[in-house]
Amino acid sequence: MHTTRRNIERNFPLGFYLGGGVMVLILAFIFRPFTIINAGERGVVMQFGKVQDRVLDEGIHPIMPVVTSVRKLNVRVAQNSFKADAASRDLQKITTEVAVNWHIDPTRINKVFQQVGDNEQIVVGIMTPAVSEVLKAATAKKTAEEIITKRTELKQEIDNDLKTRLAAYGVIVDDVSLVDFAFSPEFSRAIEAKQIAEQEAKQAEFIAKRATQEAQADINRAKGQAEAQKLLRLTLTPELLQKQAIEKWDGHFPTVMGGNGSLPLININPANLNSQKQANQ
Repeated sequence: MHTTRRNIERNFPLGFYLGGGVMVLILAFIFRPFTIINAGERGVVMQFGKVQDRVLDEGIHPIMPVVTSVRKLNVRVAQNSFKADAASRDLQKITTEVAVNWHIDPTRINKVFQQVGDNEQIVVGIMTPAVSEVLKAATAKKTAEEIITKRTELKQEIDNDLKTRLAAYGVIVDDVSLVDFAFSPEFSRAIEAKQIAEQEAKQAEFIAKRATQEAQADINRAKGQAEAQKLLRLTLTPELLQKQAIEKWDGHFPTVMGGNGSLPLININPANLNSQKQANQ
């Protein structure tokens, strides 16, 4: 009996400590006197539901259970697409799709959460109407044709206006991309007809230019032939003709006889050639 009692008394502190440790772990798991802020997040601290001035960075932070709660918000760059209808300066209906890269200002995340809400509420409550209004204001300054031809200029204007508008809410716009423009079917057909007409005009211009070049080439060839003939007349001498005739003769007389049975002889008179040359000049 005494031995058993001593064993129980010796083991009691150990069991008490183990039980107390387990109880502390259970309470810590339930009440969580700390919070962990993951990479790309910030923590909004609230005491009894009231937003506090401090913002929790990434890492582990001790908090007071029950009294203090932490709301985690994503501060990484996010992308959202928006579609909005607008009208150009020449009253053409345009449907525009815009992709916006944005993130919450980490230093103002408590104010953003207090005034607007979390990331989803920012997109629905702030960004959607802001993008629609900025698009309508920008496209109204340009004609439908300018919207197509001056796409970069329009994108820059929308980018600047949207950055200025959303900065007041603690939302930072990193970049804006104009994904697509959609016009009315009538205007799309008009653009297609204009492009076809421009292509036909360019083709006709090419054909006319080629015909002009060919005509000029014919003139140049004719001039060249005339100059060659003139040069030939100037350089042609009776001696040269006599020499060419001798070189071309094969040693046989023509088989055609004259009426009196005589054979024709090759006789080139230089005097006659000079007379003919002077007459041609």
